[in-house]
Amino acid sequence: MRHPAPKLILHVFPSFAVGGSQARFAAIANHFGPRFRHVIISMDGNRACQSRLDPGLDVTFHDVVVRQGRTLGNIPPFRRLLRTLRPDALFTYNWGTIDWALANLGQLVRQVHVEDGFGPEERSAQLPRRVWMRRVFLRRCLVLLPSRTLYAIARDIWRLNPAGLRYVPNGIDLDRFGPETHVPGPIPLVGTVAALRAEKNVARLLRAFAAFQQHGAPPPARLMIVGDGPERAMLEALAQELGVTVEFVGHVDQPAALIRQFDVFALSSDTEQMPLSLLEAMAAGCAVAATDVGDVRRMVAGLNQPFVTAPDDVALGEALRRLVDDPALRQQLGAANRQKAELEYDQAGMFAAWGDLMDGRAAGSRAGVVR
Repeated sequence: MRHPAPKLILHVFPSFAVGGSQARFAAIANHFGPRFRHVIISMDGNRACQSRLDPGLDVTFHDVVVRQGRTLGNIPPFRRLLRTLRPDALFTYNWGTIDWALANLGQLVRQVHVEDGFGPEERSAQLPRRVWMRRVFLRRCLVLLPSRTLYAIARDIWRLNPAGLRYVPNGIDLDRFGPETHVPGPIPLVGTVAALRAEKNVARLLRAFAAFQQHGAPPPARLMIVGDGPERAMLEALAQELGVTVEFVGHVDQPAALIRQFDVFALSSDTEQMPLSLLEAMAAGCAVAATDVGDVRRMVAGLNQPFVTAPDDVALGEALRRLVDDPALRQQLGAANRQKAELEYDQAGMFAAWGDLMDGRAAGSRAGVVR
C-alpha cells in the first residue's frame, strides 16, 4: 500500500531571525519530522533561525523580491509563486505578510494566518489602516492566535468571524527545564531573555533594578540580560549612567541552562502577547516580576499575579524588591509557576493543534474557540 506524499506547507515570515514565532515553528517542524515538507520565505532574507531546524528535515528556503511600500506591485509575483509551488497550505505570520493574503484572494491555496503580536507602532493602539486591511483580507483565512488578548482583538476590533478564529496557546518542552533543582547563590539573580529592541523596553528593567540598589553597599541582587539587538549599546551606556552592574550575555541559541540559574525572571515589555521566554521561566520554576501586557497576567500562577504590574519603572522596581528580599516567597511562586506550566502549557497540546491545522483536518479541530 502506497502512503500519500507528505503535504507541502509554504511558510512566509517577515523575517526568519530568531524570535518567538520562528522558534515555535522550528519546534513544531522538528517534532513532525518527515510528516510535512516545508518551503520557507523570509521577506527580509534573514535566516538565522535555520540553525534550530533539524538538518534531516525536508525544508527549502525560497527568496522573493519585495518592493517596499508597493503592495500592488508585489501581488502578481506572489500569486505566480503560489501557482508554481502549489503548496497544500499557506501559513503567513504577522502583519509583515499581509500582502500574501491579498495575493491569495480567491483562495488559490488554503491559508492559515498566525498573528503573534505587534511592533512598537501598535503597542498602545491599533492603526486604523491595518485594522481595515486585516478585516478585509483575513476574513477568508483561518486565523490562529496564541493569546486570549489577541483573540479578543481579532473578534472585536478586526471584526473577524469567530468561526474562522482559532486559539492555540504556545507550549513548552518541559523536559528541557527539569528535573534539575535550582540552587540559589549567595546573591539573588534577576534575569531576562529578550531581543534588545524598543518594544521590549529593557531600559525600564535597568531603571527598575537601579531603584532598589543601595549605593555604597553590596548590591542585594545581580542582573543578567540574555539577548542582543539594536538597543544594546544604548542599554550598556544607560547601565553605566545608573551605576548598575549588569551582565550582558548576548544572544544564546538555547538559553534554558541560564534561565535555570535565575531566582527572578523579569519581563519589562511595552507589548507582548504570550511570550515564550515567560513560559520557559515558568517551566524552570522562576518567580516572575513582569509588566501587565497581553496574556502575561493570565499566564502566571495566581500566587504570582500581584507581581504583574503596570508598565511603570517604580511599580516593576517594587515587585523586584519584594521578590529579591524574600527567598521563601520566591520558592513558593516558582513552584506554583512550574505547576501551572505542567498543567496548561505542555507542548503536546500545541503540537496536536498545529498538526491538525497543517493537515487541514476539521479546520484544526483541536484548536480552541474562545467563548
